[in-house]
Amino acid sequence: MAQRYVRVQTLQGEVYYGLLQLSRSIQVLDAPPWLKGQPTGLEIEPEQYRLLAPCSPSKIVAIGRNYKAHAAELGHDLPSEPLLFLKPPTAVIATGSEIIYPPQSERVDYEGELALVIGEACTDCPPEETHSKIWGYTIANDVTARDLQRRDGQWTRAKGFNTFCPLGPWIVRELAPAAQLQTYLNDGEEPVQSAAIDQMVFPPDMLVSYISQVMTLLPGDVILTGTPEGVGPLAVGDRIRIEIEGIGCLENTVISR
Repeated sequence: MAQRYVRVQTLQGEVYYGLLQLSRSIQVLDAPPWLKGQPTGLEIEPEQYRLLAPCSPSKIVAIGRNYKAHAAELGHDLPSEPLLFLKPPTAVIATGSEIIYPPQSERVDYEGELALVIGEACTDCPPEETHSKIWGYTIANDVTARDLQRRDGQWTRAKGFNTFCPLGPWIVRELAPAAQLQTYLNDGEEPVQSAAIDQMVFPPDMLVSYISQVMTLLPGDVILTGTPEGVGPLAVGDRIRIEIEGIGCLENTVISR
């Protein structure tokens, strides 16, 4: 099994980065792993912590319409270059936390996505050098108030509500190029989204290079690589689970404010 890098909070409120052991205990690191954090000798027992989002990014850069079938289901042509937008860090929540349905919206959608975690500062990076900049991979849900997205004509409000970026449950260093992404709603046996990540229009190396020519990516920053077809509405009380082969699953429930 791949090593799983986590961020946790103890019952005393202390926050640590660490390695999740098979026993579910945490081997604590003295710094974020992308900043060369090393084991401290401290171990936290399973009942003594809760999982946080696995990183605390300075920014979340997201990509729109990066799967052909998803662009088609929304009635859009494929973009000729990556379509960038930002989600605020205050949108990030952990697996198991609750997505808050905002009263301003009548249509909130799930969007299961592969997320990249940046390991070192990256500016004007050519595509052939980006592999060393991508430290690891996790799962994201780019929750979107679809009615507000259509109404506003730009995406800041629709994508930016608190709790609209579930992230986790942990980070892995390697991922198969054709890993499967699947999204499940409530107790449904069939996924509402299912696609291999190699179906992206713009692959991860190109995304990192393209973004780095616009803004400097910092260690711990997150890139959401786009969602496949099958996006759909959430309702209060729903449970949404996103799985990526080789990572694990990200699960959250929806509540009203």
